[in-house]
Amino acid sequence: MPSRRWLPFAALESATVFSGTANGIAMIACPWLVLERTGSASAAGLLGAITALPLLLSFLFAGVVVDIVGRRLVAIVSDLLSMTSVALVPLLSQQFDLGFAALAGLAVLGAVFDPAGISAREAMLPEAAAAAGLRLERANGIHEAVWGAAYLIGPGIGGLAIGFLGASATFWVSAAMFAVGALIMLAVRVPGAGRPAAHERPAGVWTATVAGVRFVWGDRVLRTVALVSMVIVGFWLPIEGVVLPVYFQGRGEPQQLGVTVMALAAGGIVGALIYGALGHRIGRRLAFCVALTATGLGTLGMALLPPYALLLAFAVIAGLFYGPVGPLVNLMIQHRAPGTMRGRVVGLLTSAAYVAGPIGYLISGPMVEFLGLQTAFLLMAAGVTAVGVWSWFLPSLRAMDDTAGLPGQ
Repeated sequence: MPSRRWLPFAALESATVFSGTANGIAMIACPWLVLERTGSASAAGLLGAITALPLLLSFLFAGVVVDIVGRRLVAIVSDLLSMTSVALVPLLSQQFDLGFAALAGLAVLGAVFDPAGISAREAMLPEAAAAAGLRLERANGIHEAVWGAAYLIGPGIGGLAIGFLGASATFWVSAAMFAVGALIMLAVRVPGAGRPAAHERPAGVWTATVAGVRFVWGDRVLRTVALVSMVIVGFWLPIEGVVLPVYFQGRGEPQQLGVTVMALAAGGIVGALIYGALGHRIGRRLAFCVALTATGLGTLGMALLPPYALLLAFAVIAGLFYGPVGPLVNLMIQHRAPGTMRGRVVGLLTSAAYVAGPIGYLISGPMVEFLGLQTAFLLMAAGVTAVGVWSWFLPSLRAMDDTAGLPGQ
């Protein structure tokens, strides 16, 4: 029956919504709680750096765990462990006055668990799309839109919850979302979701990770996409995790922070859906380069700190053009990586994207304090724009449109 064909894909995307929403809530609540306890932008930046480092390492090995243990089980366990880590914040806050070190430790705990679930869900996407009879372009567009919806809903709920419940209690809402995501994953039954056969499993974590790194580095498109992602995320993460929270915390407006991040996500949803519908008619390199460049220009508009309504409009524009980037990267992985290595390649490219994150976080806090918030924001936005312009001159990206004979075909 048609409805049954859609069930695995619908369940996978529903689980993604709840897990992503949980992350979106925590993304707002963590820096807000640190700013509340310390009053320091540098402390918020240091928290981001401390969190990004285990996130980087976890993504590096998460794909191997997915390829060894099995995609569905890893996704479920990851959400349950993430649920536990965020629930510990309000639980321990009832007994102790949590300082920066304790909050950083709990944030690190959450950062360790989450990447495996993200890698596992993305690795299941081609099979779920095939079961539903969807083209990969459309499935990737829907998946990225779903992530965008989660980050539209999550920060909005987070901002409202901080206003009504307080920053600490907001983590209960995040924990509940992770729990629902884990339950829904039980319904995802597609080929390759269970534990791989013995002959398909990697021999060991380190050996498999090295093989994955060699594969990505040996593919000129994946290598270049990884480097571009690394640089752009290094500029973007501090904007979302330090600059915007400092700006709105100084204005005493947590709800406006939530709405701003929601505006970015709303634009991303529309952009991803447009690419899902029209992507097969547009050159992939052209779409990738236009998306990155226009995202940078939208971010520059935000960095001017115009009246709030105009800032929201620029946030929507930045999100709209960044929307196709995720589907395009996923499409490159799905076309260029064999199924037995897909979990590793997803994890490695995501890990590469976070390599510059700790540096960006460490620099952003002092930049805000010594240069001023707007100057720091403008410099980071200029960095995002420079990456977009740089992408037009990378010859290896011309091969994005060549997919004949690739292992994922």
